[in-house]
Amino acid sequence: MAGNSQRRNRRTSNKKGATVGSGGQRRRGLEGKGPTPPAEARKKHKKNRIANAKAKHEARRPTPRRGGKGSSEMVVGRNSVVEALREGVPANTLYVLQYIDNDERVREALQLVAERGGINLMEAPRAELDRMTNGLNHQGLVLQVPPYEYAHAEDLAAAAYDEGEDPLIVVLDGITDPRNLGAIVRSASAFGGHGVVVPERRAAGMTASAWKTSAGAAARTPVARVTNITRALEAYKKAGVAIVGLAADGEHEVGDLEALGGPVAIVVGSEGKGLSRLVGETCDYLVKIPMPGGAESLNAGVAAGVVLYEAARRRA
Repeated sequence: MAGNSQRRNRRTSNKKGATVGSGGQRRRGLEGKGPTPPAEARKKHKKNRIANAKAKHEARRPTPRRGGKGSSEMVVGRNSVVEALREGVPANTLYVLQYIDNDERVREALQLVAERGGINLMEAPRAELDRMTNGLNHQGLVLQVPPYEYAHAEDLAAAAYDEGEDPLIVVLDGITDPRNLGAIVRSASAFGGHGVVVPERRAAGMTASAWKTSAGAAARTPVARVTNITRALEAYKKAGVAIVGLAADGEHEVGDLEALGGPVAIVVGSEGKGLSRLVGETCDYLVKIPMPGGAESLNAGVAAGVVLYEAARRRA
């Protein structure tokens, strides 16, 4: 009996029954993995290597740099506001006194704002205008000028080379009058210059006065600002640019210097002190402007214009 029972148990245990399934794993394993990726996305493929190399090259390409921004400025008074608007000085907002006497200058200012577009027109009480202008005689009109966005000094030379031209750059050393800066920007634009460089401290920047004096040239000719003039000149030297400084006791006369016909940075000092010592020592050439009339010196803007003309003449 025991033997029969064991045989029945073996038959029962060997009986075919439900088995644990794969959960569909084998079926999913047989499914396709979607469309074949493009050659550029497949590792070890030639086109993938080319695409990766191109991406690395684009990542290394330098992006345009800026030399920082100036500070915002308020142009105050009816005549000053109208002149700034006439000369195309950039502006954000024109503030107008509530219940202002509507004379000819006010009407012209409002008309210029409407014609130019992009300038906000705000009405403000006298107390607010007094606060904005620190109590200056605003006469009911205040024009807000946005901060000037300076270029990067090294990019001025690079842009000229990219255009297949020899850089012609003016570097200002100690010019504090914004009208001189504006006049030099205007001359640089007139004679094919690629930009003007100014120091960050103790020098004129691109204010509304400089914009007006440039007569619109500031919109076409970039101005760069640097923390150290000497370092900027050394960088220009490494880029193949000759450094020519204006000095009353210069070794060369401006009309005899052949270097003005090639890549050149013209350095202009202040009328009173001229070039600073380190800047003068950094120059490759020191040139003077002959003045048979006997004048001791020229206005910085005029002197820069004379040298820029000579450089343009040699390039013609």
